[in-house]
Amino acid sequence: MYLLLLVNVSVRVNHLQWGSLCVILKPTMGLLSLLFRDPAAFVLLIIPLLYSVIIHEVAHGWVASKMGDQTAKWLGRLTLNPRKHLDPLGTIMLFIAGFGWAKPVPVNYNNLRDPRRGLVFVSAAGIVANILLAFLSLFSLRLLHLAPFGAVTTMLFYMARINIMLAAFNLIPIPPLDGSKIVMGFASRQFQYSLARLEPYGFFIIIGLLWLGFLDPVINFLESVILHLLSLVIP
Repeated sequence: MYLLLLVNVSVRVNHLQWGSLCVILKPTMGLLSLLFRDPAAFVLLIIPLLYSVIIHEVAHGWVASKMGDQTAKWLGRLTLNPRKHLDPLGTIMLFIAGFGWAKPVPVNYNNLRDPRRGLVFVSAAGIVANILLAFLSLFSLRLLHLAPFGAVTTMLFYMARINIMLAAFNLIPIPPLDGSKIVMGFASRQFQYSLARLEPYGFFIIIGLLWLGFLDPVINFLESVILHLLSLVIP
């Protein structure tokens, strides 16, 4: 349950031409740059970004606790307190370089009542949480009829966009992303072993594929699927 964030924070809050958050990192596009360039945009972005990450991680731990593993609960990770989830180096990198990571929620799969089924449910929990947050944000935008240039509208827009991106990104079946754990839950022991051996190198593989643009079509496709599903339930 390793969570990687890659954020392009080229945004313009005073117009509807907000640059969307995406997973193609640009070294000069860190949050620190945004803070100095547009403090209002920074505040409106950082709050939904921070809590989208936290809720993603808490969802993993909460589902694990319901399925028999109390590790996250014992370590105090079932909380919305940012200090429990932020990784110091990952946070610094997010501000400086535009990509970063949170502390993964610890799960002992041997404690789960059904380890294989639990692997799927625990891994999918963060993705489901992100999709639900996107739904709530888009539904609120539709229901409340807010001013198009207001702060609440902007924050809800960011909340929806961030969570759609996070859900799509984490569905990619490359270790250590959640999608790989979901696949492992249905795979043979041999294939599980092969994916597990790949995990120590997964971070570098993902960064390389993103930098080269090879994951763009996959992420765009997954985002379009999520948006289509959300459009079916949002009037």
